[in-house]
Amino acid sequence: MNKKILIFGIILSALMISSCVKDLDVTPKDPTKILAGNLGDNPEYMKMALGKLYASFIISGQGANGGDDIAASDGNFFTTMRALWNLQEITTDEAICAWGDVGIADLNTQTWSPSNPFLTALYQRLALSITYANDFINNAQEYGGANADRYVAEARFLRALAYYWAIDLFGQFPFLTEADGVGKFFPQIGTRGDIFNYVESELLDIENKLGAPKSSYPQADQASAWMLLARLYLNAEVYTGTPRWDDCREYCDKVIASNVYSLATNYRQNFSADNDGRHNPEMIFAWEQDGIHVQGYVGTTFIIESSSDATYLKAEDYHGLTSNTNWNGNRARIQFLAKMVDTLEVYDNQPIPASDPTLSLSPDKRVFLKIKKSRNIPSPSASGDYGIGVYKFTARNADGTLPSNYNAAYACTDFPVFRLADAYLMRAEALYRMGGEANIAAAVADINKVRERAYGNTSGNITVADLDLDFIIDERGREFYYEAQRRTDLVRFGKFTGGDYLWQWKGGAYTGASTSEHLNLFPIPGDELSSNPNYNGVNNPGY
Repeated sequence: MNKKILIFGIILSALMISSCVKDLDVTPKDPTKILAGNLGDNPEYMKMALGKLYASFIISGQGANGGDDIAASDGNFFTTMRALWNLQEITTDEAICAWGDVGIADLNTQTWSPSNPFLTALYQRLALSITYANDFINNAQEYGGANADRYVAEARFLRALAYYWAIDLFGQFPFLTEADGVGKFFPQIGTRGDIFNYVESELLDIENKLGAPKSSYPQADQASAWMLLARLYLNAEVYTGTPRWDDCREYCDKVIASNVYSLATNYRQNFSADNDGRHNPEMIFAWEQDGIHVQGYVGTTFIIESSSDATYLKAEDYHGLTSNTNWNGNRARIQFLAKMVDTLEVYDNQPIPASDPTLSLSPDKRVFLKIKKSRNIPSPSASGDYGIGVYKFTARNADGTLPSNYNAAYACTDFPVFRLADAYLMRAEALYRMGGEANIAAAVADINKVRERAYGNTSGNITVADLDLDFIIDERGREFYYEAQRRTDLVRFGKFTGGDYLWQWKGGAYTGASTSEHLNLFPIPGDELSSNPNYNGVNNPGY
């Protein structure tokens, strides 16, 4: 599915497919209106309908610059990808946001409540995508023509992805499939374990019904399903109490052994306008963005603009955007800087000097950080001028040129969901946790493969003696910062809550404070808890 076709499905007021009433055989005058019964009439109709499902994860609805499919205070603010990024990043050491919008301060300090609007937004958005998928599957199976089976498999993958994030963030979640239909009723609540089993069974069933690896970007393919299975198994002990390390290894093996992906020579290409799977050998699955056809302050546009400011990190200098820039919100905390740069070795046992604010002496070329007014952030709501600026994502191509579909206000940079480096680092972690001399040696080899790309040579390679769980979680931070993975990783390593790892303003304290373990799960939003009697008024433990 090319970008134009995918986005076309967003702009059309096409489907929100509902079953046709067969005794009312009416054809709408507007040719952009596609009824469920027309899906098989034109091969493009299926793509358009499927495009709507893909788009539900990145934008708020149809229409220019927003257009909400569900009620929200701001359709640019409360989209799936943007809400997910906030919950996964500003709750950790990797980011803190200076804005005063309701709910942000609570995420900064791990003091949220069931009324937090970002929790409500993401909960509703995930449920919406699941509903869209269920309806698409029903109608495609009944009315679809060419490629219907494959498109149904893609919809099942997207539904599985939504359920994966649901159990990762909320634990329990309303559980519906295409068998339930779409209507006004209260869905039953699925437990974390039950939905885990369902997601696993769905992915195993569709893996051979999807396109071959790298055959259909940006549509999901077999490698997308393998990566989601690997990530599901990587976190299985958190979700079910039972580790699945060897299963994680197996599906990472499948991705790597497909031999159609390779690490991008330049790390930055993964976060540039030409990072898509047609130009970038590393990209497996991403949320596709196009500055011409997708216009909204969402996705990578949000990451770029929220990370820039008018003094220290100008978007027009570092990112290539020149319209509505420099929102001065997100930046990293000082503890994350210590994960990224070995100050002792690189700077001769001295703090990083003010004369090197972009950390140019760091041999690790994954460092796209800039020290701003101060490394320290004096309060959770302090100006974005404080802290560690992050300019990892850019609206320019990897070589610095502007893309052909450049828009001064909206990035054309896809947001990575799965890329090959994660297959190597997930496998390395699984092998290490399984133990044994051969497994640990293999884990070191996987990590060194990623680090050789980061350093440009073998100077950053590690040995078996260097490898432990602390190194693995730190390496994941160095490789995947700002990619909406940090909270999940910290939870798996027992470092998100508690006092083993503190960062500035964790728990509301300047030096960080221990937080309760129950915060490893977000609460069910209060409105959802009270509106669905199947919850029986019982929230997640601790809330």
